[in-house]
Amino acid sequence: MNLPILLTWVRIAFIPLLILFFYLDRPWAPFAAALVFGLAGLTDWADGYLARKWQQESRFGAFLDPVADKLIVAVAMLLIVEREANLWFTLAGMIIIGREIVISALREWMAQVGLRGKVAVAFMGKLKTTFQIIALIFLLYNQALFGFLPMRELGIIALVLATILTLVSMLQYLQSAFVATKET
Repeated sequence: MNLPILLTWVRIAFIPLLILFFYLDRPWAPFAAALVFGLAGLTDWADGYLARKWQQESRFGAFLDPVADKLIVAVAMLLIVEREANLWFTLAGMIIIGREIVISALREWMAQVGLRGKVAVAFMGKLKTTFQIIALIFLLYNQALFGFLPMRELGIIALVLATILTLVSMLQYLQSAFVATKET
């Protein structure tokens, strides 16, 4: 156990809090839900940064980190899809969650054939994650910030961008895997 792995576990522990705040009927609850998700996003960055900086990278951490990421993003996306009950939000959720399943399976398969490095995290995947986190924070908050900043609308724009980046990054990973397996 080290701090980077502890931060990853904290991200998983935030999931029940996120759900609680999302459904809590209090004026401050949307802010709390968005804050919990935002803090989870910060732990995602911090655990990787600290693991590299302090040379505390481990196989367990490499396994747990993406699991924690996918769990909290999937939960947040499902909460928003339920609240919105709209075809476009549902499609975005299906694309985002579906991509995570496909890429996880692809990485597992590539590891089995000894080519895991060919589907390592790429810039497009990091950009996708950034837009997802921003979109989900804004959509969890779902109201005007300071009475005039249209967080919901900005969240929808970020979600559209995140969904597009999700598709692009998935195609890049699939193409890399296809090329790598053809070369062997």
